[in-house]
Amino acid sequence: MIRLRLTALTLPALALPMLTLGACSMAPKYVAPPPPVAASWPVGDAYLAQSEATLPLVSYTEIFRDRRLQSLVEQALANNRDLRVAAANLAAARAQVRVVRANQFPAVGVTGSASRTETNGGATGSATSGDRSSYSLQGGISSFELDFFGKYASATAAQRNTALSTEAAARTVRLGLVADLAQAWATYAADKDLLRIAEATAANAERSVTLTGARLKGGVAPRTDLRQAEQVLETARGDVASQTTALAQDVNAIRLLVGADFDESLLPASVDEVNQSLAVLPAGTSSQVLLRRPDVVEAEYSLRAANADIGTARAELFPSISLTGLLGFASDALSALFDKGAFAATGTAAASWSIFNAGGRSANVEVAKAQRDAALGTYEKAIQTAFREVSDALADQGTLSERLRAATGFTAAASDSARLTEASYRQGITSSLENLDAQRSLYSARKQEIAVRLAVASNRITLYRVLGGDQATPAP
Repeated sequence: MIRLRLTALTLPALALPMLTLGACSMAPKYVAPPPPVAASWPVGDAYLAQSEATLPLVSYTEIFRDRRLQSLVEQALANNRDLRVAAANLAAARAQVRVVRANQFPAVGVTGSASRTETNGGATGSATSGDRSSYSLQGGISSFELDFFGKYASATAAQRNTALSTEAAARTVRLGLVADLAQAWATYAADKDLLRIAEATAANAERSVTLTGARLKGGVAPRTDLRQAEQVLETARGDVASQTTALAQDVNAIRLLVGADFDESLLPASVDEVNQSLAVLPAGTSSQVLLRRPDVVEAEYSLRAANADIGTARAELFPSISLTGLLGFASDALSALFDKGAFAATGTAAASWSIFNAGGRSANVEVAKAQRDAALGTYEKAIQTAFREVSDALADQGTLSERLRAATGFTAAASDSARLTEASYRQGITSSLENLDAQRSLYSARKQEIAVRLAVASNRITLYRVLGGDQATPAP
């Protein structure tokens, strides 16, 4: 260990320029890596042509336009516990930046002391006796390390980028909360539609059972017809019970997301209501919009922090230079403590450099580089995952209109077929089996149509989520 000491006379002339000297950074210059995905979205039969317009900055209120859903979102933003955790983590990360940054500045302190010593002579009286008092008051800088090589500056940069990464993570939580609540709201609407369909099917099946029972008593229908009609009835009754449970569970899910009880009049009546209130967030043509997704932003700031950590590790390879400067007063008498002759000043500058530590510090640099490479891989994977999610959502969007048209047409045909078949059955023209098959087909068609309508709503919500919507609202 090598140490260099300077006298108090040299410290005042040396300290000021050293304190004001800017630190050089040992961190590699950060260059944003190019996105490892195509410059534009996929094209083909499954995709719609995208507008050239740039993805706008929007708030969730511009996408989810129903005031009831907006009210639920407002409650969730105020009460949701996950969001509170994210806000607390963000506050801690911001405070930690100030903690780390404080190392770049000297700490100034004041100390004072008083002492009294008494001495008494022995039995022979040969020793002197008396007392002595001393008082001191001093203040100044104690062991402040000059950041010549940017160790503390790099550490501050790393922590600042970590805080920004935490802020982006909080935005991810917020974005997910809004999207999850919208999805739960839409799912409730679809389940309510399915409950109505099951109840209507059960009512129609009950009429069919009554009619078939009367025909059985009249000797014009076999018992198998009655049993088959009862199967349709019990299936519908079972679905009524299942959908009743599903609605209750949907309410529970919404209550959890909101973080408190809510007015159930804010729930939608049908999935059609939901679809009419949802706007479509345009994707544009450039995949560069992914760079503003909060999870991608989070990964990039983590990469920046890891890059700054390399500078901290490299700076550890160089000597550390520290200053100590104290000004104060010292006197044997309290009354004379602040006299001119009691003034004292001391100063020390010291340099230390570890000559041999078995390669530990060099290994720290390699660790920091490896962690930077891992952060780079995480960042690139985040972009690739985002690209895949958006591409999947756009492929879904491109075919949903045709799927909805087909489902609506199938329901209309099944409804007409069921009506005609039942009329023929009542007239004794068609069999009970044909009538029951028509009822089952209609029931299945109605459920499938609701599933497709829910898929339309889910796709719009998914696009809001995967395109990183809601950029106009600050993080919690």
